[in-house]
Amino acid sequence: MPETHDAPLMRGPLRWWLLSIVIIALDLGTKLLMTQWLSYAEPREILPFFDLTLLHNTGAAFSFLAGHDGWQRWLFAAIAVGAVVALTLWLKRLKANETLTAVSIALIMGGALGNLYDRVVLGYVVDFLSFHWQNWYFPAFNLADTAITLGAIGLVLDTLLPKRTHAREVPNE
Repeated sequence: MPETHDAPLMRGPLRWWLLSIVIIALDLGTKLLMTQWLSYAEPREILPFFDLTLLHNTGAAFSFLAGHDGWQRWLFAAIAVGAVVALTLWLKRLKANETLTAVSIALIMGGALGNLYDRVVLGYVVDFLSFHWQNWYFPAFNLADTAITLGAIGLVLDTLLPKRTHAREVPNE
């Protein structure tokens, strides 16, 4: 009976860290640009359903815990650091054929580190993308949030998509 071998481990997570670094650079660059270009809390309409609006979020997603006196800054920073460490360990253990998982992890790490920089250095996360319909507004977000969301969607898709196995026959000795 032929034996099958798992795919080899991915050759170093460095290339995926490079993707994370690109995400961080794009995120921080757009936040800097929007901070210089926009006035705080004054929407600049781009489309009837989309504005650029500079906002500062001291909480987590959807401003969760934003109304507290600052302790949440360090809690969310610690969570981000822990998540990046765990994701790096996961990335190192991936097989060579687990590209969707690797890209998804890299997106999440880049987004988490982009927002972590804001949180630690500024004390808040810079948000500026604002979608709305008439008087209903979706919470503002940024490119880091977008990367995290796309990475999470990628991980979910990876679990739902059928796995392709590349089994090769190894002669018995």
